[in-house]
Amino acid sequence: MVPKTYTLTNGCLMPSLGLGCYSIPKNTTAQVVHQALKCGYRHFDTAVFYGNETEVGEGIAAWLAEDPSSNRRQDVFYVTKLWNSQNGYTEAKTAIQQCLQKVAPLGYIDLLLIHSPACGSAKRLATYEAMQESVDAGIVKSIGVSNYERHHLQELYAMPNLKHNPVVNQIEVTPWLPRNDLVDYCKSIGLAIQAYSPLGCGDRVNDPYIASLATQKNCTPAQILIAWSLAKGYAPLPKTQNIQRLQSNLDSYNVSLTAEELTNIEKAYAP
Repeated sequence: MVPKTYTLTNGCLMPSLGLGCYSIPKNTTAQVVHQALKCGYRHFDTAVFYGNETEVGEGIAAWLAEDPSSNRRQDVFYVTKLWNSQNGYTEAKTAIQQCLQKVAPLGYIDLLLIHSPACGSAKRLATYEAMQESVDAGIVKSIGVSNYERHHLQELYAMPNLKHNPVVNQIEVTPWLPRNDLVDYCKSIGLAIQAYSPLGCGDRVNDPYIASLATQKNCTPAQILIAWSLAKGYAPLPKTQNIQRLQSNLDSYNVSLTAEELTNIEKAYAP
């Protein structure tokens, strides 16, 4: 049975399936997020680069206002990411405040990530220092990284003033891009894996083995791929702006894959 939440190493709970908000148009983002919450989603992934943080926050705020006694802020997990141009201590301090202002009704950010390690060592570490201070200030609950390889993580863990360990590495990881060495290393140091693009931008859902397995299980190929990610212990972040597909993706929790089926899925994409 796949858990609905994962406990991060700092004790915070992260829903095990989220909605990736990249490429959702700004004029429909709030509606999609609001509908996703009504379907049962509680985990939303956005970024400064996506350009829709404000709208994601508006969708969440609308849901919270609908039924304040039942719809609770602490049940929603809001994730955003600092872009490369915002790396560096001073730049990150300013950017974090801007990220919070965009979603002011939420009160805090559940998870803040460095979007990419591309800015170089000095800026990476300075950015992380600013992120640690945001945790101390209570405006961010958890911090982590995205697109980090092993050597980037080792650099971070060697940081002399490391106070708050990262809790997540958000990476692209799929049956055709398994990244076993990186995943194993992340698990060994207590990092949870958020898996973006678990459907391969939608271009892998009709691959023959996935399609045949979906037919056997009376589900969709997309549900097979999301179920694979969940079975591996990742937190997949499938993207959609299609209201019907929101529920279908969430129903991946109901798709059970055997150990043999997991292996066969991975073999189907082995180089």
